[in-house]
Amino acid sequence: MSSEPGTPTLDQLEVFLAVVEAGSFAGAARRLGRATSVISYSIANLEAQLGVSLFDREATRKPQLTKAGRTVLSEARTVANGINGLRAKVKGLLEGLEAEITLVLDVMLPAARVVDALKAFRAEFPAVGLRLYVEALGAVTQMVLSRTAMIGIAGPLDVEVAGLERIGVGTVEMIPVAAPGHPLAVAGRNAPGAGRDHIQLVLTDRSPLTQGQDLGVIGIQTWRLADLGSKHMLLKDGIGWGYMPEPMVREDVKEGRLVHLDMPEVTRGSLRFYAIYRTDAPPGPAGSWLIDRFKAQAAAEETAAWRHSTSGGEAAT
Repeated sequence: MSSEPGTPTLDQLEVFLAVVEAGSFAGAARRLGRATSVISYSIANLEAQLGVSLFDREATRKPQLTKAGRTVLSEARTVANGINGLRAKVKGLLEGLEAEITLVLDVMLPAARVVDALKAFRAEFPAVGLRLYVEALGAVTQMVLSRTAMIGIAGPLDVEVAGLERIGVGTVEMIPVAAPGHPLAVAGRNAPGAGRDHIQLVLTDRSPLTQGQDLGVIGIQTWRLADLGSKHMLLKDGIGWGYMPEPMVREDVKEGRLVHLDMPEVTRGSLRFYAIYRTDAPPGPAGSWLIDRFKAQAAAEETAAWRHSTSGGEAAT
């Protein structure tokens, strides 16, 4: 046998996989709608091409994979899956489906919403690739404007930007928190303006879109951070106080690692999110579906909040 294997055809690999899956040459023939002799001939040609025996035809009545056959099986499945993926992508392109979605999310977007949307997207569009970025504040909008991302879930840049389409996709509650030992937490009900006397941790924008704007800044002393995870860490370590998305710190407040501050100057506030894209580059079927998923999440949250308030009102009466 030659030490240099030849190149098998896709049809030969398809026949090989059919024999393995059906358990016999006759079963593969029925599955592929061919004569058993054609199946045997294809396998013989494949073995000749590769220079190895794929099946042990003598030990049992049914063909059993040899050691070489088991190795080839793994690679054949990889090739077949790759071809199937290629066909699916091309089919999507012919139907107008995007080959890849580039998505940028605001770091404030609750993780549960992100996971829900992306798991559903994967199930609905298995052939569409995804490139994901996470940014803060105006940097989300900047990435869409620069065409680095096709779709953004942005907030809190609540201003109209030329060339962008905006679609509301819900809110997240922002609450002031600090570590249990922080003076604002120890005080319980704080006097008006107490927050100005302590370091406030503030998420800073890495884009020019909101440069010079202070969103929710009360403290005279501020530490500005470019990363929400760092802000979360410093808050738990007692270095200052600051606003955080309620879902992100819910367990910390429940377990006593953080305290929801009682501050008269702070009213219950929400951060609004928008799905954004360039008007000259609207999303295709997969991108539109993804935006609709985020919209559906917001609608479900509003319905749940309404039911909660209604049931609470009935209980009170």
